[in-house]
Amino acid sequence: MRRHWWKILCIILLIYTFIAGLLIPLPYETAYVNSNLYETMRNFFFHVPMWFSQLALISVSLYYSIRYLRSPNPVYDIYATEFARTATVLGCLGLVTGSIWANYTWGTWWSNDPKQTGAAIALLIYVAYFVLRNSMPDLDKRARVASVYNIFAYFIYIPMILILPRLTESLHPGGKGSEGNPGLGGSSLDATMRLVFWPGVLGWCLLGTWISTLRLRVRLLEEKKHSA
Repeated sequence: MRRHWWKILCIILLIYTFIAGLLIPLPYETAYVNSNLYETMRNFFFHVPMWFSQLALISVSLYYSIRYLRSPNPVYDIYATEFARTATVLGCLGLVTGSIWANYTWGTWWSNDPKQTGAAIALLIYVAYFVLRNSMPDLDKRARVASVYNIFAYFIYIPMILILPRLTESLHPGGKGSEGNPGLGGSSLDATMRLVFWPGVLGWCLLGTWISTLRLRVRLLEEKKHSA
């Protein structure tokens, strides 16, 4: 039971986020009196934590890729792969929920906003990671090349998502002339919203870790079966 406390915490946090995210009062009268957000702001409690979770998981994947290059243990490569796989799925969910939100607030599913474009490119880079892996039959070479690629992919991802959108005109918070979506500070994220948002971030990070560990157990069992 003690080993699974974080899974129980994950379930509690996500249930809390889903219920509170749909029920808490939103600060219409402060930041969004002239916007089209209104009830669509509730997507903030789901869309943004998915990206936080994705960033956390690719950071874990990066860690294991570095460990593999320092000490070529196949288990490290498996860890790097599965955490990156779950992160990519969460990134796709984040892109879909963001596109739905954009349709309601900006009037179109895709507006070529720098952050939207950056997120799409970053996800394609990680999809290419799996294509690259599957193109190499030699296991050792696959693991080495994939580990190097994973490191470069991570440090391309960060500017595409977190830096470049802040240097250009963007509808997302933080960009020049940004408007339309709540940011992580100021009146757009009041104390009540923080009480839902940050537990949601932790809950999604734990869920991503949970899914990755389940995948890892399957992969390790398969590897053990093949080596037997």
